[in-house]
Amino acid sequence: MNDYRYSKAGQFLTERFESCRLMAYQDQVGVWTIGWGHTFGVTTGMACTQEQADAWLLEDEASAIEDVNAHVKVPLTQGEFDALVDFAFNLGRGALNNSTLLKDLNAGNRQAAAKEFEKWDHAGGKVVAGLLRRRLAEEVEFTGS
Repeated sequence: MNDYRYSKAGQFLTERFESCRLMAYQDQVGVWTIGWGHTFGVTTGMACTQEQADAWLLEDEASAIEDVNAHVKVPLTQGEFDALVDFAFNLGRGALNNSTLLKDLNAGNRQAAAKEFEKWDHAGGKVVAGLLRRRLAEEVEFTGS
């Protein structure tokens, strides 16, 4: 297992695309969400403080960090790691773990892996401009360009 750490640039990437909301809301596909994109145990009418939202953000990032460290089998640059953590944070661990992106990366084909980010721009079967912007930002972070 790797022991990479999420950088400030990675945290900024996540926060740039997640707005913090202190009241529960349904995301584009109807998942109850609160804080900085937190979904575990969230129900209608739920509220939280800024401190709780920030704590959940750190927990959710830690889960994504652990997952990337556990499943990536090749050495990574900091940018590659940060992009993968944001991807896992946003889409969930299963999305990364079962992705062609991860398979390509672990096979040593970074260029093919980088092109996989853009394919994850759908929610509810529709292209979502915000998701495409996020995937493109992750791809830039991943490739360093």
